[in-house]
Amino acid sequence: MATTDFIAAIELSSSKISGIAGKKNSDGSIQVLACARENAASFIRKGVIYNIDKTAQALTSIINKLEGQLDNSIAKVYVGIGGQSLRTVKNAVSRELKEENIISQELIDEICDENLDVPLMDMNILDVAPQEFKIDNNMYFDPVGVAGKSITGHFLNIVARSSLKKNLEHSFEQAKIEIADLFIAPITLANAVLTETEMRSGCALIDLGADTTTISIYKNNILRYLNVIPLGGSNITHDITSLQIEETEAEQIKLKFGDLLYEGDSEDASPVCELEDGRSIDLSDLNNIIDARAEEILANVWNQLQLSGYDDKLLSGVVLTGGGSNLKNLEDAFRKRTKIEKVKTVKFVRNTVYGFSDFLKKDGMENSLLGLLAAGNENCCLLETKSVTQPESIEVLTYSKTVDIFNDDEALKEQAAAARAAKLQREKEEKERKELERKEKERREKEEKKKKKKEGPGWFEKTFNKISNEIFSDDDMQ
Repeated sequence: MATTDFIAAIELSSSKISGIAGKKNSDGSIQVLACARENAASFIRKGVIYNIDKTAQALTSIINKLEGQLDNSIAKVYVGIGGQSLRTVKNAVSRELKEENIISQELIDEICDENLDVPLMDMNILDVAPQEFKIDNNMYFDPVGVAGKSITGHFLNIVARSSLKKNLEHSFEQAKIEIADLFIAPITLANAVLTETEMRSGCALIDLGADTTTISIYKNNILRYLNVIPLGGSNITHDITSLQIEETEAEQIKLKFGDLLYEGDSEDASPVCELEDGRSIDLSDLNNIIDARAEEILANVWNQLQLSGYDDKLLSGVVLTGGGSNLKNLEDAFRKRTKIEKVKTVKFVRNTVYGFSDFLKKDGMENSLLGLLAAGNENCCLLETKSVTQPESIEVLTYSKTVDIFNDDEALKEQAAAARAAKLQREKEEKERKELERKEKERREKEEKKKKKKEGPGWFEKTFNKISNEIFSDDDMQ
């Protein structure tokens, strides 16, 4: 039966494009109905789209895979935006009043609009995180209704290069996929993995991705700082390839043998690791390479925490997440480097998630994708509504006409038709594959029979035939 009620989301990270569709249950849990993934390393770097055509093709493939699993068409998707240029910029807007007046909502709206007009060179404001409002000498989170002679609004503008959002929108437009809403990916991730207590008391969320590391700082339930550094787990992997190792194998041995607190004289540690080509790599050499790059990443993270001014206000400490958080002894290495004692790793979102456990492994890699799904609130299915016509004086129901929710948008119709065609093609290919397997099986059986016939009867068969002949011969003589 086709699924007609679901939320769909797509995340464009530095190494892959991931899509998901699911439902949010009344108890806060999430039921995942479809998942898909496409490699994006060749056209998306550090979260920035460099090839719109290839990105559009990958997006179309993601949508087709999701629609095939859902057995229905997707009308729109929620999208997360991140990337290397994403960061926050503080701004303040002040107003002096002629006399003491009660602050109105209209005045607050004017101050917020003025904040959006702040000039930024080649940057766009993607979102705004309001901080506090200072009225006379006091700070307020909700200033409406407070009396004062002056007011200053403090804002944290989330900005990025103009090309980041522009290329993303062009890619979805070329793929004929409507965007339901653009979310700031680090914010939806924080909402999915951090507790309210952590956000209130002060917490830094460090998302260690493939090509980037994102630092988000919360205090009093408000985003206070956000920055992205262009270093991630793939930098460590690339360094390991200097040992003449393929990148895929380098990633595997990094996770299996990497240890940020490795000591060569440890009794229970293997001195070498075996490679697929038979060579051996000394674990000390391997971990020296890993440690050098990891130290650089942690030093940059610590520098960002200090620049934020909140490094000594993080009562809930630091939370590590993302694929890069799987390195052994990362927490202890972070404590040693920063002197922050409260450090923990979150490998999965706080919501209970059902379905696709093989795709959504608890390794921190899909936390951002699940955060986007949890943030969506509108049905993303291409709904079909049936109209009933009733002729005058005749109470008979006539045929119903299907109308989509986008008023016969031809582009979306083409998208839906393409998805259905792709599904039929997949079914056809699967049928052909099974037929080929059947024929191949028959061919092998025939060859086996010919081989046996050519070789003649085996030892058991010869012995059995000899005994049978002797028995029947004796009967004939009697």
